[in-house]
Amino acid sequence: MRYGRGTLQVEIPDQNLAGVLTVQQSAPLADAEQSIWEALESPIDSAPLSELAANRTSACVVISDVTRPVPNQLILPPILQTLELQRIPREKITILIATGIHRPNEGKELEEMVGCDILNTYRIVNHLALEPQTHKYLGLTRNGTPVHIDKTYLESDLKITTSLIEPHLMAGYSGGRKAVCPGLVSVETIKTMHGPKILEHPKASVGVMADNPFHIEATEIALMAGVDFSVNVAIDSRRSLTGVFAGDLVKAHLAGAKFVEKQVKATLPRPVDAVVVSGAGYPLDATFYQGIKGVLAAAEIVKPDGSIILVAECSQGIGSESFTDLILKTQDLEQFVQGIFNSANFIIDQWQLEELAKAVRKAAIYCYAGGIPHNQMENLFVRPVATLEEGIELILSKHGSDAKIAAIPDGPYVLATVEKMS
Repeated sequence: MRYGRGTLQVEIPDQNLAGVLTVQQSAPLADAEQSIWEALESPIDSAPLSELAANRTSACVVISDVTRPVPNQLILPPILQTLELQRIPREKITILIATGIHRPNEGKELEEMVGCDILNTYRIVNHLALEPQTHKYLGLTRNGTPVHIDKTYLESDLKITTSLIEPHLMAGYSGGRKAVCPGLVSVETIKTMHGPKILEHPKASVGVMADNPFHIEATEIALMAGVDFSVNVAIDSRRSLTGVFAGDLVKAHLAGAKFVEKQVKATLPRPVDAVVVSGAGYPLDATFYQGIKGVLAAAEIVKPDGSIILVAECSQGIGSESFTDLILKTQDLEQFVQGIFNSANFIIDQWQLEELAKAVRKAAIYCYAGGIPHNQMENLFVRPVATLEEGIELILSKHGSDAKIAAIPDGPYVLATVEKMS
């Protein structure tokens, strides 16, 4: 199981193992750098980036924050070189980190994300969702969502987004439009996008984009903000590049999502009694907040009243101060969910607790997390286990010696599904 920067072993008896669901082993691109250059010059339904960059006075290149293992050090140099070859001055190029509502990325963390050369050469700015003066209001979507977008992005002459495409618990797949929404929107927009009216919709789910209200709304918001060129990548379980999908925001992302679905979709013939799932390792399992995504991946294949064991290092603890405070003071999850339908009760990061509530309705959650004390973990609506062996013993005791257990070593990077319900 992925765990932090390494792995942990879990033993499941042969007679109980229903399957190990993993990312398909696609061949990495033979020449990743060359593939990126080709994608920039022969994009999907778009003029080449070099042509778009001609005669532009400034550029903004959007990147994901530290919670996504995007190979920035691989994809950024060709983009930046293309801009400079078209005579956009280096001092007029801004790399904007699409933090959404997450904390800024700075120091050694930022160096790890982009590398020393880029860190020391280009202007890098964090999006700050809680600072209204850094946003511009663009109006309402057709469904009435107020759209506030980062000014740094809007004021740039050429707007480029970069993303990793992977299964996403509410958007179907990450990438594409998500670089802008929620990546570059203010908290006022987040209140609607991550509110229960969208997130409680049955189509706002992993692997689903058709009729998904989150996907539809985020796409409209990204188009309102404007995206001149989009670069999306796919990676394998070793985080090697397997695909580059650049060009038109909508069409390039759709092509990438279809490609990724073939990589990540893993099926079982029927639901199982229990699932052992990872938080996908670093950087995604650095907090319990992000580890919840692993729980949601497992919930897709577990029986009602089943069990899930989450394996997540949580080296940075529970999560942000607002999420930590929220989950520790919440006594009743269903009461909490009902309460947030009143927008006056909005709290930063409430959506992840709402997502956890979805899983808790279906299964008992156990957790192995070295970064969180057991007495604290007991207040996170999970049962801590001292070892993975203890977790397996608890499952067999609860569900019987013939219980069927599935394992998802790569966590939410896998689109776990059931072929037919029984």
